Amino acid sequence: MRRSRHALTVFAVTLSVVLAGCAPQADPADTIFHGDNIVTMDPQQPTVEAVAVRGETIVAAGSMDEVMALQGPATRVVDLGDNALLPGFIDSHGHFLGAGRDQTSLGLHPPPVGDVNNIDDVVRKVRAWIDEHDIPPGEVVTGRGYDDSLLEEGRHPTREDLDRASTEHPIILTHVSGHLTTTNSATLAASNITADTPDPPGGHVRRMDGSMEPNGVLEETARGLLAFDRRATPSGEELDDLIRRSIDIYLSHGTTTIQDGGTGPAQAEAFQAAANREPFKADVAAFARFNETPTDLASIGYRRDYQGGFRIGGVKLMLDGSPQGRTAWVTIPYEEGPPGAPPDYVAYGVMIPDEYKSAAAELIRGGIPIIVHANGDAAMDLMIDGVDEAVAGMDPMPDHRSVIIHAQLMRDDQLDRSAVLNIVPSFFAAHAFFWGDWHRISFGEYRGNNTSPMGWALERGVNFTIHNDASVVPPHMMRLVSIAVNRKTRSGHILGPHQRLTVMQALHAVTLGGAYQYFEEDTKGSITVGKQADLVILDESPLTADPANLEFIPILETFSRGRSVFSM
Repeated sequence: MRRSRHALTVFAVTLSVVLAGCAPQADPADTIFHGDNIVTMDPQQPTVEAVAVRGETIVAAGSMDEVMALQGPATRVVDLGDNALLPGFIDSHGHFLGAGRDQTSLGLHPPPVGDVNNIDDVVRKVRAWIDEHDIPPGEVVTGRGYDDSLLEEGRHPTREDLDRASTEHPIILTHVSGHLTTTNSATLAASNITADTPDPPGGHVRRMDGSMEPNGVLEETARGLLAFDRRATPSGEELDDLIRRSIDIYLSHGTTTIQDGGTGPAQAEAFQAAANREPFKADVAAFARFNETPTDLASIGYRRDYQGGFRIGGVKLMLDGSPQGRTAWVTIPYEEGPPGAPPDYVAYGVMIPDEYKSAAAELIRGGIPIIVHANGDAAMDLMIDGVDEAVAGMDPMPDHRSVIIHAQLMRDDQLDRSAVLNIVPSFFAAHAFFWGDWHRISFGEYRGNNTSPMGWALERGVNFTIHNDASVVPPHMMRLVSIAVNRKTRSGHILGPHQRLTVMQALHAVTLGGAYQYFEEDTKGSITVGKQADLVILDESPLTADPANLEFIPILETFSRGRSVFSM
């Protein structure tokens, strides 16, 4: 019979002798966990009866007798009962401040994240936000998360729609993908975006039917035409609060290593300063945005160790847009593209190919890890070509582990090349539920059903991870695992059953697989003696739970570097 909720028996032992005839250890453990559902993710020792932690390190994992020998007078002993102990989850890609921003900003997400179902809901929420916050005329209003694929009208809100919310405030709303923005007339006027404004390289200004007048929707680099900073970050105490609030959200989902996938130099400096003042509760790895990164490799600040829970983990490059925004760059035309798109529409790249190849070569040869945003297969061809050319002639090939971020429309031949080049796809697996039905419309049944081709990756022995890309999707790790296992869309369609993962394979992708992507497999990703004590307690074991209920398994407690940092 399952115990309710936390089902933990926690007590301090005051006995002077732990085992009959044995003296207490000179260095007892701080915490000992024991139970029948310890999932180590260590292939050499997949199950154990007990685990001991001292300081920040796992010091024992094995039988009850050998681990309980480390029990001392002040040791906290956790009887797991029916609960499960796993390694802390690893966020393989995301933008972590978004999790904290979502708590205090204007959210326009559809269910199950929010409550926006149509354009009238968008207009109503923007107007209410202005009124509730008493925003004066002329001050910019921003919001995030609207999704044209799920709005009843099946389109983006335009300048005419947003003018109904206000003509006195510049309004800038970011699409759920983060790759498109819609604005009102006041924003366009202040930014001098007119019928005469040309499309910038790697971007597109959408126009009103039958004219060149902008309709308010800006794709990719065209967002840079705005006279307002879409990525404004607070400073001082406000930033410090946002950082720590965001980390706490990740910890509540069992995540102990977090990514900021696209960090500017000033922001990275602020992150490190905050970590120096008070160490972060979890590890945060930031990847510098290429277009804002110093050309001098030494100035990037890449390092393998964390200082106060923060490090620069490498550099991020961008090659295309998003499939849900219909800006992913593909080789075969979309089955259904954006409004007004020609029949041969394949979208476009957002970085000059030679510039990417030159940067990839310099970074890889300089020992700097790269993560490369590529959703469409044309973008992935460029990504893989760049890595191939960078390592050509190098013997042995460097252990570069270059990452394809998202890898949504990856072909099987691209996975063959990735296996040879040791490229790591990080699949945006959450798409299967959130946009799986939309992808079948955009790309047809074959490509739509083979988005995030994790099954093909497994067949080829390709190292891969999965991610949520918060705040595009909230950083809910058990929901991510559930989607990777079930691949059920909003309509109930199973999106490519052959691309599903087993529960153990999905857990590997968010633990030991993630650690490998970060070059941290020696210190994280499994419950192994000598590794960092990043651990999570779940209400029940994912290995025995009903797969349909995986996302509903509560996170009961999270430990980072041996310290309890979240408890339900």
